[in-house]
Amino acid sequence: MSDIQGPLDRFGHDLLVSALVACAREEFSGELRVSGMPGGTFHLRGGLVVAVESPGAPGPEALLLRSGRVSGEEWAGLVREAGGARWPAAGLITRGYAGAAQLRVVCAMALHDAVFAIVAGRVDGCERGLAAEPFTQVAVGEPPIRLLHDAARKLLAITSLPHPVRPDRERPRPVPDLAAPLTALQRELHAQADGRSTCRDLAFRSGRGVYTVTVEIARMLGEGFLVCEGPPPIPVRAIPEGQGVHHRKPPAYPPPQPPPVPAALPRRRPGGFFRLRNGTRNEESDMSKPT
Repeated sequence: MSDIQGPLDRFGHDLLVSALVACAREEFSGELRVSGMPGGTFHLRGGLVVAVESPGAPGPEALLLRSGRVSGEEWAGLVREAGGARWPAAGLITRGYAGAAQLRVVCAMALHDAVFAIVAGRVDGCERGLAAEPFTQVAVGEPPIRLLHDAARKLLAITSLPHPVRPDRERPRPVPDLAAPLTALQRELHAQADGRSTCRDLAFRSGRGVYTVTVEIARMLGEGFLVCEGPPPIPVRAIPEGQGVHHRKPPAYPPPQPPPVPAALPRRRPGGFFRLRNGTRNEESDMSKPT
């Protein structure tokens, strides 16, 4: 079972909500850079989100390339024709690799998936930046709070599954000699899971959304198609004999000496008294005093 303690990083989520609410209220146009793991960048225009980029989720170009609609060589040629543009939309449509509606869908999917990756991770801080035109964007911006609510709902849905996982934490491996029938996506993930790759890694490798892969991995773990082992133990280096920790013997102190016994005072005879003479103490009898 995963060690998910809560569906959200409450402190980071509140920080992100506060920053995006302020951007919407002020109709901010520019970038909101989110530091953390994986972090990302919100691109806003007039307080609405038009694009989101995150290293924790595949971008639209990765989704399109992995889909098989266009090869790597064809993509490189389109980029050269577009003067180095990262998103050669015009060439894709002209060459018939994708339609305009398909490209809009891919951009929207990448935007929502990047928001999910940011919310599912750790948010350390938010900082505004100057307006920078993203290489892809949706035609109509979306309210930022709606995007955050959608991402939180997805994370809660994953948490409610019998075997919840995080996009960047668990590293599943396939069950050998599995005879159960699998869907096309399950067969692909079962073949790519190697015990070292997270859901995010598998999303980049398969060219699918990180949310889609995370949900499918959680289901496959619950159905026994995949397994997750615990974290590897911390290696302990063996210390050669004679080089370990030596216990220091306490120094030998002489045994404590008993305190000196004070000299006994002379006992006074009944009827006598003590008189000091020349600094000495002498005992005399009352009978010896002159009358």
